[in-house]
Amino acid sequence: MFRIREKEIKSDIVVAPMAGISNDAFRQLCFEFNAGLVYTEMVSDKAIYYNNQKTMEMLKVSDEHHPVSLQLFGCDIQTMVYAAKILDKQTNCDFIDINMGCPVNKVVKTGSGSAMMKKEDETVIIVKQIIENVEKPVTVKMRLGWDINHMNYVSLSKKLEAVGVSAIALHARTRSQMYEGHSDWSHIKTLKENVGIPIIGNGDVKSVDDFIRMKEETLCDGVMIGRGLVGNPFLIKEIDNYLKGEEKVEVTVEDRFRYCLLHFEKLSKLKGEKLAVSEMRGLAPHYLTGLYGASVFKEKMNHMTSYEDLKSILNEYLETYGN
Repeated sequence: MFRIREKEIKSDIVVAPMAGISNDAFRQLCFEFNAGLVYTEMVSDKAIYYNNQKTMEMLKVSDEHHPVSLQLFGCDIQTMVYAAKILDKQTNCDFIDINMGCPVNKVVKTGSGSAMMKKEDETVIIVKQIIENVEKPVTVKMRLGWDINHMNYVSLSKKLEAVGVSAIALHARTRSQMYEGHSDWSHIKTLKENVGIPIIGNGDVKSVDDFIRMKEETLCDGVMIGRGLVGNPFLIKEIDNYLKGEEKVEVTVEDRFRYCLLHFEKLSKLKGEKLAVSEMRGLAPHYLTGLYGASVFKEKMNHMTSYEDLKSILNEYLETYGN
């Protein structure tokens, strides 16, 4: 449990923003398993500025699932402030998060995402202007820096804290590492020792043991989990049970498949079955990861065209291999 400004986060389990994944359907599953804070997938300041309808739909946060951090990316002060005001006044998110961590080329080539860390003073001015124009707490998600020779996460974080940033999530990789190699958690500990605001550690947490180790090694306030939850939202419940001193969760194959279908149902309700099918072709195979003989069934999922197709594939697996 920790606080971001006046808002209490009731669990140290934080769910990362993941493009194409962290929509309201996925967020509902995470809250069902007792996540403390869930981020949305990042949204573009320019898309909000020009009232792109697909993006505006992404801003919707369900009334019953909180707290939610809506993540914004961009680098132009005018459109960033404008978009932040929209998030502040026209959505029911709890926090506005500024993305300074996305490493993909199409984002950084515009000066956004990780590229913001290369221009500290300009970035701090943008964030300061956002904070002065909104009422909701503003947080930041960043990396260690652009590359191993330019790791400026401490100096930038101190400047951001000074202008009123309420919390920082640190992915303990540089931009040049992308998602490869190993994250170096020692930097999370260093940041925690150098600023007074809550620090959320991020990078390579894929098990209960990873969660425990990050907390113990870094003393971070929250632990952010991303790719380790794709197809495995049960990890949240496993960690939650550990934190509460309850029995270890035994996740059966039937459990996996039930929540795979529930994920589809929630996506269909959110986006319609046609779009849900398209997205679940990429997501459903993750629910089979590690299962014996899964490859054949994962391939079948690439060709499914309906909810009933997915249900049939999962039932075929159970009939073939059982639990």
